[in-house]
Amino acid sequence: MTNFLLFSSTVLIWGTTWIAISLQIGPVPVLVSVFYRFALAALILVGFLLITGKMKAPPLRQQPYILIQALSLFCCNFLCFYHAAAYVPSGLISVVFSLATIYNAVNARIFFGDSIHPRTLLAAALGAVGLCLLFGPDIVVAVKPESWKGIGLSALGTLFFSFGNMASRRNSAAGIKPVIANAWGMTYGSIALLLLIAVTGAPMVAPTDMTYLAALFYLAAIGSVVAFTTYLTLVSRIGSQKAAYATVLFPVVALSLSSIYEDYHWTPMGVAGLLLTLAGNVVMFARLPERLRPTAKALS
Repeated sequence: MTNFLLFSSTVLIWGTTWIAISLQIGPVPVLVSVFYRFALAALILVGFLLITGKMKAPPLRQQPYILIQALSLFCCNFLCFYHAAAYVPSGLISVVFSLATIYNAVNARIFFGDSIHPRTLLAAALGAVGLCLLFGPDIVVAVKPESWKGIGLSALGTLFFSFGNMASRRNSAAGIKPVIANAWGMTYGSIALLLLIAVTGAPMVAPTDMTYLAALFYLAAIGSVVAFTTYLTLVSRIGSQKAAYATVLFPVVALSLSSIYEDYHWTPMGVAGLLLTLAGNVVMFARLPERLRPTAKALS
């Protein structure tokens, strides 16, 4: 039940952050908005841990791995995704991001020697095809010469996300709780973003619009502090391959909300895509009979 709650919370929260992100489009540069998000998230999480007496400093030898997690999850990946949105629709970015399940399977094999389970590949394929059907019109429109830059940035952002998963898994195995790693990681990530702002000369526009500020608080407190903690806790509990399937499901939540707030209309192709993504979920998490479970030796 705990794993189900962690997984469903991650999917539901990340499936709603697109609303908050869309409300931040305006005079504040992307780099500055991402900095505001993680600086505020770091303040909230570190402040909470200090007040509750749970803030700890990981040993110095562990700090490089927390820095890798920080740059991968709270800096580089978001910069890639935000800039990719200038070249391709969000639907295509979601399709590329759904391949995080495969990225994680391959990276877990490289860094930890894990077996790559056929069911992981099948579930990822079902999810990716399902999302292609869901976002079919956007993808067709996006297939232009200049769109390859957006696709490349999306793929690079997904790779950074996967590297962050691997670093988080390694940190958890070293005894560092995800909430502690996130507190330090978001702090490091916001510092890195501030340095990038200084180097690029991006203007530090101070947001005054209440809608922007409300969206910022939601992205920082719920979309970052809560969602990243639930997701990375899930990675430590069920593994990076299964946890990454959340990246397939949260676009479905986003589309469901879009049908309510943005007049999105479900088509037969969209319904088929939804069914395929749900089928991928069943393949990924259904408990196999003992005699059908693959052994590590057989898959390695």
